[in-house]
Amino acid sequence: MPELSVIVHGPNTQDHLTGLLDSLCSPDSPAAFEASPSPDVEVIVAAVGDWARETAERHTPDVQVLPLPGGTSDAAARTAGAARATGRWLHFVHAKDGLPPGGPRTVAEHLARLPDTVDVLLLDHVRSTWLSSGLPSPDGPLLVRAGRAGLALDDCARLLRLTPLLGTHVLRAAFWRTHHTRLTAAAGTTDGTTVDEPYAARAALLLADRVACLPRIAYEDRRLRPAALPPVTPEQRYALVEHYEALLGLARDRPAVHGVLYEIMVGDCLRTFVRGGMPDQVAREFFRRASLAAVRHRPEGHRRPAGLEGVRRSLLEEGAYTRYRALQAANRARRTAGSAARTGKRQLGTLLRDHHYRRALRHPVDPDLAVFTAYWNRGVACNPAAIAAKLAELAPWIRPVWVVTAHHAALLPPGTDHVVPGTRRYGEVLATAKYLVNNVNFPDAVVKRPDAVHLQTHHGTPLKRMGVDQMPFPAAARGLDFQALLERVDKWDYSLSANSHTTRMWQRAYPSRHVSLDYGYPRNDVYYTAGADDIRAIRERLGIAPGRRAVLYAPTHRDYETGWVPHLDLAALADRLGEDTVLLVRGHYFYDGPASPLTALRRGGRLVDVSSYDPVEDLCLAADLLVTDYSSIMFDYANLDRPLVVHADDWDVYRETRGVYFDLTAEAPGPVARTQEELTEILTTDAWHDASAAKARAVFRRRFCEYDDGRAAERVVRRIFLGQDEESLPPVLPLEERTPAPSPEEASP
Repeated sequence: MPELSVIVHGPNTQDHLTGLLDSLCSPDSPAAFEASPSPDVEVIVAAVGDWARETAERHTPDVQVLPLPGGTSDAAARTAGAARATGRWLHFVHAKDGLPPGGPRTVAEHLARLPDTVDVLLLDHVRSTWLSSGLPSPDGPLLVRAGRAGLALDDCARLLRLTPLLGTHVLRAAFWRTHHTRLTAAAGTTDGTTVDEPYAARAALLLADRVACLPRIAYEDRRLRPAALPPVTPEQRYALVEHYEALLGLARDRPAVHGVLYEIMVGDCLRTFVRGGMPDQVAREFFRRASLAAVRHRPEGHRRPAGLEGVRRSLLEEGAYTRYRALQAANRARRTAGSAARTGKRQLGTLLRDHHYRRALRHPVDPDLAVFTAYWNRGVACNPAAIAAKLAELAPWIRPVWVVTAHHAALLPPGTDHVVPGTRRYGEVLATAKYLVNNVNFPDAVVKRPDAVHLQTHHGTPLKRMGVDQMPFPAAARGLDFQALLERVDKWDYSLSANSHTTRMWQRAYPSRHVSLDYGYPRNDVYYTAGADDIRAIRERLGIAPGRRAVLYAPTHRDYETGWVPHLDLAALADRLGEDTVLLVRGHYFYDGPASPLTALRRGGRLVDVSSYDPVEDLCLAADLLVTDYSSIMFDYANLDRPLVVHADDWDVYRETRGVYFDLTAEAPGPVARTQEELTEILTTDAWHDASAAKARAVFRRRFCEYDDGRAAERVVRRIFLGQDEESLPPVLPLEERTPAPSPEEASP
């Protein structure tokens, strides 16, 4: 009996079924080994219509084909596929949607570890449209907050706010057989795309004894172009209200669940009414039905929200259709007027700033003025910070001015001269500085003066695709204007590199006439200059007792996730590592808001959240080993010649969605774990620092630590700011002649 039955159902709409089955079965797929069905996964295609049947038959024997007549509803197709299935769990996948490489296998492995009390496993997903693909869903943070252990819906009713996709709800087969009539009875009245799936998904949650969460991207929800779909009938509109009433019936006598579901119903009905584009007669009837449902199911003691939203709900409950429409018209007029006023104010401010900047451009370039900024004006950090420090030592007559946001200005070291974007002095220093140093790009409006020098330091060695190499990857390219990007790149005079790989990748990712400085990354100098006293002081600041092993976990950002979704159960990992290990967790700098998923764990003292600790180099110096996924921190940390472990649980999705320059799993700096269990095994045995790990690290260091030797900042300052020629610069020390900073064990007194 397989662990999981993947039931693909529906017609071959716009030939999307071909791509779905190819990703599951094709030996020509770039992820064929990981993606093809395993003995724990069976694939059944409930093929609706001839085109779907013919497409599915081309993929036998990897899939079982169940031909169904054209016009068979989604609910009926699911029922037929489930009847053929032999797996312990059922995953319903619509033929128009997609699955990431290796997704079914990962889900099956997780299912095998769930207790028998769990009826539903909830997954994360990405969204695609006819214009874009790989868009993140809002569900990840909610799944993380719920935790991975099985729980009753009454204890976590907010899970009802997950996107109601049946494809992200994996159902235990026995649960389906017990409840399939209730999961499909109300669904048969619609076309399977407007109300059917949301009803079935939420009904499954309401009927389950316990649910579990897997905050992993394991499904792709593909939204078809509305003009390509049949028009929505009035009956289908009204069915939305009917289905919510049926769901509320399942939530009877469950106050917490009923309250959340009621809020969802009212909000959904109002959105459908406002945005649905219904004819007036249909809209009136929909509003009337929604009004009756809102009154009939209003929880006892329910209080409407304050403000405009409360007014809207009051009008709905009163059935005041005409007054609601009048409120809409008044709001539209108010928004239009307000928008015009704000636009005018912004335009005036922009004109004034541009005027001051243009006037400043008439002034001579100041040969003793250097502008520094890093990470989109976040503060003194990274390569620019290391260069500025060395500049103060070797050329103290050159005045550094940092560009920082108003929010980050308060965090600057005392006495740091700085400007805030949008101010008059900001334009003046950008217009007159001889040197402009950044680890990203300056704004498009910054003019490249002939006698000014622009130094692009970058902020990492590229594993993921960068620059114009992102164009074939929609999730990475979303929102990027590549022509504008290249115009910014054309302003660079110099581009800094840490190794030959990086030099070559920058040349293809940022094609321009800039000069590559193969000097190493200045931020990595400290990995060769720090001493035992420095390391002891850093560990003391972090509260790491002598003799305790410090594991730094530093995951990267994923374009297909809306926020930071930890791919590890950090509490469980900390428990398994024991009292002698300190787990330092550093979230990516994109996720520096207050809603960090580490908040609850941090309060419980189970780990040290170092997401806001700067500089990150201190954390690396304090750590005995690094655990990361695809973050460029691994290339920097390798300079220390300390153990590294790669946790590549979603490598297939990351590779296919983001694009990469090489296969990290084949050229890793140490052991590679594909699951939390494998990672725990590595960290609780000698595998993290055995001879095999050391050998892999040595190969990795020779390739990626090529120019980092502790004197990169000096080479940059002497070449760019002091004008020395290449021959007079300190040569790069061969790898075998370098001495990294001592390890924490070596630094112990």
